[in-house]
Amino acid sequence: MSTVNLVSDEAADETARDVFEDIRSVRKTDFINNFWRAAANDSQEMKAVWEDIKRVMGPGALDPLTKEMIYIAVSVANACTYCAHSHTASARAKGMTDEMHAELMRVIGLAARTNHLANAMQVPVDEAFDKS
Repeated sequence: MSTVNLVSDEAADETARDVFEDIRSVRKTDFINNFWRAAANDSQEMKAVWEDIKRVMGPGALDPLTKEMIYIAVSVANACTYCAHSHTASARAKGMTDEMHAELMRVIGLAARTNHLANAMQVPVDEAFDKS
C-alpha cells in the first residue's frame, strides 16, 4: 500500500499535468505508471526527477538496454521491488531475453556475495586500483 495518494490527471496541479503529458509524448503511450502518480504529490521534485531521467537514460555512450540492466541491478541491490519490476519490463521491451535476464541475476548475485565478503574481511584496496 502506498504511503501517499496516487494523483489522478484531474487532481494533478499544472506542473504535474505538464510532466504527465511529456511522459506520454516521450514514451509514446497514454500510460502513466504509479511511480509518477505518487511523485505528483510533490510536482517540483517530480519534474526534476523526470528531467534527470530523460538526460541520464537518454542517448549516451551506453546503449539503452545496458542502462536498463544497470537500473535493474541497482534496484535489486537497493531492494526496490517497484523499480526492479518496472525496469525489467522496460529492458524486455528493449530486447532483453530470458537468457540475458538469467545471466544478469547471476551477476547481481555474485556481486552481492563478493561485496559482502570483501566488506566482512575489510580487504584493503590494492594500490593498483586506487586512482587517487
